[in-house]
Amino acid sequence: MNLQEKFVQYWKMEFPHLSKENCHLLLAVSGGVDSVVLTDLLVKTGFEFSIAHCNFQLRGEESSRDETFVRSLGEKYNKKVFVKTFDTSTYAIANKISVQVAARELRYAWFKEVNSEMSNMKDNNVFLGSRLSTPDSRLIVTAHHADDNIETVLINFFRGTGIQGLKGIQAFQQEQQLIRPLLHFRKEELLQYAKENDLYYVEDSSNSSDKYTRNYFRNQLIPSVKEVFNNAEENVLNTIERLKEAEILFSQAIAVHKHKLIEEKGNEVHIPVLKLKKAEPLRTIVWEIIKNFGFFSAQTEEVIKLLDADNGSYIQSASYRIIKNRKWIFIAPLQTTVAAHILIEAGEKTIIFAKGSLLLEMLPSSGLPIKDSRLTVNIDLDKIKFPLLLRPSKKGDYFYPLGMQKKKKLSRFFIDQKLSLTEKENVWVLESDKRIVWVIGCRMDDRCKITTATRNILQITFR
Repeated sequence: MNLQEKFVQYWKMEFPHLSKENCHLLLAVSGGVDSVVLTDLLVKTGFEFSIAHCNFQLRGEESSRDETFVRSLGEKYNKKVFVKTFDTSTYAIANKISVQVAARELRYAWFKEVNSEMSNMKDNNVFLGSRLSTPDSRLIVTAHHADDNIETVLINFFRGTGIQGLKGIQAFQQEQQLIRPLLHFRKEELLQYAKENDLYYVEDSSNSSDKYTRNYFRNQLIPSVKEVFNNAEENVLNTIERLKEAEILFSQAIAVHKHKLIEEKGNEVHIPVLKLKKAEPLRTIVWEIIKNFGFFSAQTEEVIKLLDADNGSYIQSASYRIIKNRKWIFIAPLQTTVAAHILIEAGEKTIIFAKGSLLLEMLPSSGLPIKDSRLTVNIDLDKIKFPLLLRPSKKGDYFYPLGMQKKKKLSRFFIDQKLSLTEKENVWVLESDKRIVWVIGCRMDDRCKITTATRNILQITFR
């Protein structure tokens, strides 16, 4: 069986819902042998596709040469070619990332943009089958092959990863609308196909430089390992296949744990502390919960410590906070306009949340007319503890209304205030160390009021 026949067979096995009759592809072409072979295979198997090429301006004249070659490839096969030039180095410096990461981010963001524009064209709306999220989507196609997969798994292993990283590159990624139809084939097979079919391609001189991590693995580490284990690469590929199956079972088990532990409340995730502490294996379950909220694996231990931390303790990622609140752990967005649990640190002056904003101001305790209202309260700073927690009211809440020495449930207080059902549902409270400080827009707690002994005042205004 020749490579073209193997390609067709693999396509039917991996992408059974995709055929040349129902999809149009956006093919990423660098000009190297991998993407040139894939271009030729797609033409010979009758697929409709356009070509996308990125000029990262990292190799001077060589980058221009590659762009010219890809444009000529489009002319050879009569395919439309999209080209984008990037200032990759500047982007990498501005975002404090490596050039390789910068190129990957720029590349896939642009592919997605081009693909989206093409999908919106009425004459391009085609049905792609049940595995895709929308029937009128197009697919991005890259020429990653089996050798790339070997390198990726080894890099992930030495860098540190979970089972997801050890199963390697995926042939189909639904969220990115991305497929990799060469993932089953070795590099030597692609080189042989190019030779047999007189295919011209360009060589990237940077591939010989070991300053890049992937090149070091390709040129140094793997050849050294093969001196000890001759079948090392095949063994890695076989392990990847076994791990793919193991990951299915793993994902099923994690889903069961998440179902038992997680309560979704709008944009937040709520987890009971006691249940989570009893979960086994704890570290793995915690990591599988937090990884989708921008946290790093190294923060797993911090989350576990949080289970026994003081009320109001938290850790955060670039976009979320994990907050310890009594018997619960909340995972809440940092964007306060959508978060339902917001921590307020000492020194913060303005807090914007779903129902308005709070203005916080420190006042001296003497010489000022101090008067509370529904929208402004003055709190004895020594009677509260930061961080404060801003949240919606909930069943079972109680406080000591200003002027009263006995506690009152909020449900009873709302009845006394003649609040409508809608008004009750929209009430937020400000909490300090498990105690409600202020029922916002209604009344503050008597235990936090200022007295003649007050030295520092926190004035809070609701707008």
